[in-house]
Amino acid sequence: MTLLPTTNADGRTVIAMTDAQKYLFDLKGFLALPGLLTAEELGPIREHQMKFLYERDSLPPDERDNHGGPSQILLDHPAVVGVLNEILSHQALASEECYGFRYDHTYTSHRSAGHDNFSPHGGGGYFNFRGNSHIYQMQPGKVHSGLTRVVWELNEVAAGDGGTLFLPGSHKAAFPRPEAWSQRDSPLWESYACPAGSAVIFTEGLCHSGTTWTNAERDRLSLFTCYDTVNSKWGKGCPAAEVVASFPAKRRTLFRGVWHGMSEVPGINKYYEEANQAV
Repeated sequence: MTLLPTTNADGRTVIAMTDAQKYLFDLKGFLALPGLLTAEELGPIREHQMKFLYERDSLPPDERDNHGGPSQILLDHPAVVGVLNEILSHQALASEECYGFRYDHTYTSHRSAGHDNFSPHGGGGYFNFRGNSHIYQMQPGKVHSGLTRVVWELNEVAAGDGGTLFLPGSHKAAFPRPEAWSQRDSPLWESYACPAGSAVIFTEGLCHSGTTWTNAERDRLSLFTCYDTVNSKWGKGCPAAEVVASFPAKRRTLFRGVWHGMSEVPGINKYYEEANQAV
């Protein structure tokens, strides 16, 4: 019998998706999880992200990554694992010691008032072929979200500030997006407001875009991390070996090589070691 992990690498109990969250994610293609981090967690993470962006050499080698040092807890936060267990995990490659999904790539975004990155992309993921990680699959009672993005909002995002825009339901759209509804003033766009320390999770098969950040008193500081199935990778690169080595054992399984295999361990990819790390 195959089991999905019920705890994360820090021994915290995984928070399973509710039926309402499953319905909303399938219906719209995104889900907001507000206020997941405490003030005590947020402070060191914000400090680490800013040093990573602007004073990287001041960090020890095992923290010179978006997810190094205190920021590593974001990789497998119990609420994030609960969502990814449901919408992404390949159960045959999961156990209590090993996640059934993998890290793909990430970047940190620091934006001040006036910064604009409006560029709608994505959509129609239900109709993508295998081999394109931006794929969305579904059957009664179950979805698979292929490449999945987790956005950690490390500062508050108020209504109208300029959070990520989504075109709800477009991950299952059968028709091309009309040009008029691709404009910034389209009534179809949805966004969100959330306190600092929230996560917004969406399928990369969904049409989405950045937009102008408008808050002159508060910058946007966000971590955009993608996850994929164990035997698939879309983005290039992986944290340095000394960064991954600093993680607990279960967290390291997010960085194992990109393959599936046959038979039992080590013939199947349910373990991490130095010789089985993604590059």
